[in-house]
Amino acid sequence: MSDSNPIETTQDQPDTGLTTSDVTGAESLDAARVSSVPSTRQTQTFETSPVLPAIDLLTVLEALLFVAPGAVSPAQLAAAMEVPPADVERSLDELDHLYQKSTPPRGLRLQRYRGRVQLITLPAAAPAVERFLGLEASSRLSRAALETLAIILYRQPVTRPQIDLVRGVNSDYVLKSLLLKGLVQEVGRAEAPGRPILYSATPECLQYFGLASLSDLPPLNLEV
Repeated sequence: MSDSNPIETTQDQPDTGLTTSDVTGAESLDAARVSSVPSTRQTQTFETSPVLPAIDLLTVLEALLFVAPGAVSPAQLAAAMEVPPADVERSLDELDHLYQKSTPPRGLRLQRYRGRVQLITLPAAAPAVERFLGLEASSRLSRAALETLAIILYRQPVTRPQIDLVRGVNSDYVLKSLLLKGLVQEVGRAEAPGRPILYSATPECLQYFGLASLSDLPPLNLEV
């Protein structure tokens, strides 16, 4: 009876010439190389916030402004992100600079008004936005409305008698129309006989004229 060789149960593996320690060392070297690549942008993250501990503060700030139903205060944003208000203010300045200086221009801008902030569309994109939303037929204002809005923007808060004095005609109907359109708002009453209502422009009014803030208004020329 002849002897038989035992059957091998393992398959031959190709010889790579690398040991386990060699592979581990190479992986460590790759990791070191990745960690040594310098960052091109210094970002502030939520290192102390339990909400989103690894996301850039500027990124989250932009997301909050995008979903906000309207203008919000920096304090509201700071509370939502659980960071100091000063950090939010710095990030708002950075975001504003990003929108203002981006080349080519981005489709959004940051609007600041009466201590609140919101995202608005680029004024140059207004015609396309109006067509998309079907606002072309309803977005035109009369000359009287434009005159009244200009007076309010430059002199707010202002009363109706003060507006009438500048225009030389009664502005009651125009004011009611602007209130209904959401371009003007009541902000209190003047300390004068009869306690007349004080009016100011709304953020929507600034958007209509393509203004990011009241500081964007052209200088008022009082020369005749």
